[in-house]
Amino acid sequence: MAVYLTFDYELFFGSETGTVKACMIDPTEQLLAICEKHTIPMTFFIDVGMLLKMNELKEEFPELANDYQAILSQINRMEALGCSVQLHIHPHWENATYKNGKWSINVDGCYKLSDFLQEEATAIIEKYFYFLQNIVSQKITSYRAGGWCIQPFDHVKETFQRLGISIDSSVFPGGGFESPHYAFDFTSVKRYAQPYRFESDVCVANKAGYFTELPISSWHYSPLFYWRLYILGRLLPKQHKMLGDGNFLPQPGRKKSVLTSFTWNHVSCDGYYASKIEQQFRFYQRKKTDFVVIAHPKGLTRFSIRKLEQFIARTKGATEFLTVNQVVCS
Repeated sequence: MAVYLTFDYELFFGSETGTVKACMIDPTEQLLAICEKHTIPMTFFIDVGMLLKMNELKEEFPELANDYQAILSQINRMEALGCSVQLHIHPHWENATYKNGKWSINVDGCYKLSDFLQEEATAIIEKYFYFLQNIVSQKITSYRAGGWCIQPFDHVKETFQRLGISIDSSVFPGGGFESPHYAFDFTSVKRYAQPYRFESDVCVANKAGYFTELPISSWHYSPLFYWRLYILGRLLPKQHKMLGDGNFLPQPGRKKSVLTSFTWNHVSCDGYYASKIEQQFRFYQRKKTDFVVIAHPKGLTRFSIRKLEQFIARTKGATEFLTVNQVVCS
């Protein structure tokens, strides 16, 4: 059994994207301090579309040049501490604009790679891949889809294989969601699955497949958990308010759903989700299944960072912490 701590390194995509400093730099510095203190690695999936837009506009907007340089410096620090830096694609950055010190994000018809024609999606993947590969020293072999939108995999399969992207970590077993902008369906994936090989469908294991899926660990959350999450956020904002200063893309109907019924969702150390992480780890440990945690620097809180460090301190002697590119299928 191994533990993988993975973070999607990005801004928000709602009406306010938030600032690079509050959403990315400051919370990630706290994560890297934990890496250094406990000598454990993490994996950071970099939203490369954001970086490309900053690079494109940095001569016109000095504040973007500053943000861009701060991110590059932090990526260098990630690598220096033994962390893995891998590819994360939110293709809506193709249509993003910057005006009066703010990003304007339009996700209509461009939130997922499958919204684009095959040749357009291929060009985006190649552009983002080579841009990231040129700024890091390690080889890019792993991917996480923005918004979980890895389906249909055939849309990206050939390009990934040609570029040497052989590992995906977008699936969380049991998960499913549909909205006007995006959808995913992982309900057919075996719960508590070990890493598995696949070929053309991320939900169908194929021992002869070229690709490896490292499933994000999932959990059957009760409505009570979400009631606590929302109430504590209001009662104790100092501990439970997100460090990021933007807001999420709307998810119509989701709040009502999680407050009224049990829900399969990912294991995370974002916010109040971190309160469950040790219980979830012990459960996965008993099943002898790898434990893959997803989070976002923008979604961390004072509470969650404290809980994450407690978890690491209590478990690092009993288990191995790995990066996504170190995954091995048994």
